Amino acid sequence: MTVTARRFERLPVEILDPPDTLARAVAHRIAALVRVRHAEGRRCVLGLATGSTPVGVYRELVRLHREEGLSFRHVETFNLDEYWPIAPDSIHAYHRFMRENLFDLVDLDPAATHVLPGDVPADKVAQACAAYDAAIRDAGGIDLQLLGIGKTGHIGFNEPGSGADSRTRLVTLDTVTRRDAGADFFGEQNVPAQAITMGVATILEAREICLLATGEHKSGIVRRAVEGEIDHEVAATFLQRHPAVTVYCDAAAAADLTRVATPWLVDEVEWTAPLEVRAVVWLSQQVGKAILKLTGSDYIGHHLASLLARHGHAGVVNGLVFNALGGRIRGRSKLPRDGAVICFSPHPDDDVISAGGLLRKLHLNGNRVHVAYMTSGSIAVFDHDVRRYVDVLERLAASNHLARDRVAALSGRVLAFLDAKTPDDVDIDEVQDIKRIIREAEAVSGIETLGLRREDARFLDLPFYRTGTVKKDPIGPADVAIVRALLEAERPDLLLVAGDLSDPHGTHRLCKDAIDAAVAEAYPGGGGRPEVWLYRGAWQEWPVTEATWLVPLAQEELRLKIQAIFKHQSQKDSAPFPGQDDREFWQRVETRNKETAALLDRLGLAEYFALEAYVVA
Repeated sequence: MTVTARRFERLPVEILDPPDTLARAVAHRIAALVRVRHAEGRRCVLGLATGSTPVGVYRELVRLHREEGLSFRHVETFNLDEYWPIAPDSIHAYHRFMRENLFDLVDLDPAATHVLPGDVPADKVAQACAAYDAAIRDAGGIDLQLLGIGKTGHIGFNEPGSGADSRTRLVTLDTVTRRDAGADFFGEQNVPAQAITMGVATILEAREICLLATGEHKSGIVRRAVEGEIDHEVAATFLQRHPAVTVYCDAAAAADLTRVATPWLVDEVEWTAPLEVRAVVWLSQQVGKAILKLTGSDYIGHHLASLLARHGHAGVVNGLVFNALGGRIRGRSKLPRDGAVICFSPHPDDDVISAGGLLRKLHLNGNRVHVAYMTSGSIAVFDHDVRRYVDVLERLAASNHLARDRVAALSGRVLAFLDAKTPDDVDIDEVQDIKRIIREAEAVSGIETLGLRREDARFLDLPFYRTGTVKKDPIGPADVAIVRALLEAERPDLLLVAGDLSDPHGTHRLCKDAIDAAVAEAYPGGGGRPEVWLYRGAWQEWPVTEATWLVPLAQEELRLKIQAIFKHQSQKDSAPFPGQDDREFWQRVETRNKETAALLDRLGLAEYFALEAYVVA
């Protein structure tokens, strides 16, 4: 980071991409510290975090232990937090998370691992918290503390309003935090209302702190924590008072930092065509003028004099960017024809949500279009939907259309399980199958709405997803082999792939990993590889400055796309995993596709009803 950038960033930031690179860097920093302390004859005391972000760090530490001899025999650990009340063996408990992801996989002494007690009685919580702080002091303090960051800016469970002097204590969880956690608990209603957490002061006493953030959904709060004033409403800003903090971000989480989003405000930049487009679109929005109406004074007054000097006149820059954006617009006449297309859909609805308009146009252009649903999406089906379909089966059996004894046996097993089910229970096979079939039937109906045939749907049901819980396995050879077989059977000219990083479960990222590996295997020399267009999922759209292609949708085309989304009835009205947006998926789609078109209109380009955006990988 340059000295100039430091004017904006109050915390040191390392941007490492992809997330695996970030995870390895942090894991190797921890490993180096463990080895140094061991050489000094001292225990290394680590403060550990949970959640999806540090999993990659733990995976690399396990690899270092198994393959490079890294020993944890002289390591003591203290975890940041735990839900309360919760049993330590609950599938949602951080006790269990740490055992499954680190403790049971290395040579850590179980007696040297400390996790806050989520099962302590209410009248003993304060005593347990004081004992936890005392144990940290007795261990000599924490050498290195790992942190994640929540959307409210919380570190640990230090929610908005937490003070700089706060210690380990019982807290009430913020609504945003509980909603985020709802994806792990099969619904927000199952998330405990309280948790026990290290306090801000406890965290700041660590000798070194590493804050990890990945994904574009973290970009806003990362900027607030790194560039904003210290604020009791954003606990992560207190880290600015610590002398040895490093923030590790992937490119997506760092996207809103000033040096990334608007680097011309930070220092001199080396102008490239993509950067020029970003700068001019930004300037147009800042001054509220169409691109072709921007003046030299606008450029000079907004730190873009060097861009103006590069081209000599505002009109030249305006014209270049205007034409560049116009060249990205691809109506049906400019889209591929008579080829083979595979749209990879991580869940059975991502295809119509993100690429419904394009799929319709590609079909009308005579392409052979297949939609490959990579996972069953079964965990995103409510239990009440299962009951409804079981009732349909029972009524069909009562009308002698199905075998009564077989339906009665299935119904009995399913309803007995659902009646006794708790939030910790993994669905039995029969329930998982019903949920899978519900989503498959909805997916077929969705693509038929766009004009495709039911046989154009391919249900891959990748093994990594078949855990029955929100936590998924890593991508393995079996997943890659299934994707590769489809590529080799269809020999597509074009692949549509989910390229967004905001999926709450990380399933989109894992699916893309499987596709990338399969493509590398199926086309080892690179020859004949299909073109890859990346779409974004239900949470965000590509900015026009990043998009390679902008595909216009007429009013009727957007209506048809929304009708296809409606076919996913299990996800309509109230989806199990809606993220932080209360709107239904079709409403988000309508807004984002219309807003993309409206922005192009404000920039002075052609006016369209709606637009989908894609990036060529």
